[in-house]
Amino acid sequence: MATFRSAGVIHHGRGSLQQLGPEARRLGGSRVLIFTDPGVRAAGLADRGQSLLQKEGLHVDIFDQVQPEPPIENFEKCLAAARQGGYDLFVGLGGGSSLDMCKAASVLMTNTGDIRQYLGVNLVQKPGLPKIAIPTTAGTGSEVTHIAIVTDSARQLKIGVVSPYLIPDVAIVDPEMSLGCPPPVTAATGMDALTHAIEGYTSLLANPLSDACALQSMTLIARSLRTAVHQGQNVEARSDMALGALLAGLAFANASVTATHALAFALGGQFNVPHGVANAMMLPYVMEFNCLANPARFAQVARQLGECLEGLSPRQAALQVAAHTRTLAMDVGISLRLGDYGIPAAAIPSLAEGAISVTRIIGNNPRRISKEDVEGIFRQAT
Repeated sequence: MATFRSAGVIHHGRGSLQQLGPEARRLGGSRVLIFTDPGVRAAGLADRGQSLLQKEGLHVDIFDQVQPEPPIENFEKCLAAARQGGYDLFVGLGGGSSLDMCKAASVLMTNTGDIRQYLGVNLVQKPGLPKIAIPTTAGTGSEVTHIAIVTDSARQLKIGVVSPYLIPDVAIVDPEMSLGCPPPVTAATGMDALTHAIEGYTSLLANPLSDACALQSMTLIARSLRTAVHQGQNVEARSDMALGALLAGLAFANASVTATHALAFALGGQFNVPHGVANAMMLPYVMEFNCLANPARFAQVARQLGECLEGLSPRQAALQVAAHTRTLAMDVGISLRLGDYGIPAAAIPSLAEGAISVTRIIGNNPRRISKEDVEGIFRQAT
């Protein structure tokens, strides 16, 4: 038996941002707070959202101080702002951090205590305020997931608040919102989405519905990520990436992710490596380790990525996943070497300790993995 969850309503495709006002009205909003970051605000995207909401006669404020991969302190600052305005609807507009901030603030408005109490699985007791998620990057899939990622600086680790109450009431995925996304961000978020799709498909919790989303996502991302990075105004590529990231979010939200994410969380927590970059770095090495556990399934991943497998044994076919993701990361400008991010080999034991402690996702890895295995994977990236 499997369960499949998603946002209450999903609007996707060019021009779907126009649904923001009517959806806010449908959800009973009258005083709205938009969560975003300074870059998205400067690009005018948050103001576009504010204008559409104001046309519906709603009061709208903007909180534009969301930090990348936000630490607990940023969540606390955000919540203090949210509690001052008497808001009845939240909108997350931006990258995954802004969406996660919106989702977490929603439940913290209706549940007592601070965010530290909810780091973990199913610890949130009550539904939050209504929330709408609008991504401006094609990466995290946060617009349809039940997870908000928090950086615990004291523990040097990224941790999730995981609860069905975090799932947005509405997701609006308009590829036009990503047209101005810079190439490095497009690359990192795109590799993040691809990691979600591949790990969602190869997780021990994969199921037929999540598989369908994951497989289509891989095809879309593999054919369009390079173009989206190097021809940022190509609307077809941006549309493929927006839909691919959405489908990947649906896949991993219901099947979870695996060891790549655990290693990436450790890199982000200890060395502030952006999450998408960390996933891109670790994906080929983890796939090379994992593919021996289920060669047929990994061979199918290679097919979706466009690899020609004629004449290859199942093992050789499965290993093409590692080769493909390695080449793709390099083509979009992401190095796969720890040293290029200032990470010394001496840090590997502590990185492995951090990664193996993320038991929520390590347990879903298709191949049993030990701390020693994790250290070996990190060493391959030196």
